[in-house]
Amino acid sequence: MRPTLQAAGLLVLLCTLAACATSSAPGHESQKDPGTDLAAYSSFAWQPALGEGAGDQPTRLLDTRIRDAVHAELTGRGYVEDAASPGFLVTYETTLKDKVKSSPFRIGIGMGGFSGNVGGSVNVGTPSVKNYQEGTLVIHAIDAATRREVWYGTVSGEVDRSSLDAATVARAVGIALQDFPRRAP
Repeated sequence: MRPTLQAAGLLVLLCTLAACATSSAPGHESQKDPGTDLAAYSSFAWQPALGEGAGDQPTRLLDTRIRDAVHAELTGRGYVEDAASPGFLVTYETTLKDKVKSSPFRIGIGMGGFSGNVGGSVNVGTPSVKNYQEGTLVIHAIDAATRREVWYGTVSGEVDRSSLDAATVARAVGIALQDFPRRAP
């Protein structure tokens, strides 16, 4: 019976470690139009926002950081920004949602044995609630000739407004664009 008790103890320990090891890394998703070879494009430009005229909207700090990060990612992958004759257009959108994360009341029971001795413990956790904001960034690539979306990538995760510095934004943009291909030579 001792091996079964040790195996059960090991299983409980592995499950506990797996639960503790869950990452708070941002979520990522992307989709590509299967009939489009994105790496065949050579240039990109920014898609004007709806209702956007020449200089009628103030440039916001976050907008500048996102655009700079997207520009750096795409040029690093071999694409050239060309407003006159782009192969694809880039646009993005952001959302911010209030979320609640709750940890319910929980009871943990453990048993173990060593050298012929058997012991056990009981742990009781109190419920907790945490309010946070989840931000999502969606980057779209649109074929400039057909005006058809050919790719999009998203990243979402917990947002701390005080840490929306350029480096944090660049990491988020890098995650959103991680599946965007490098340009074919």
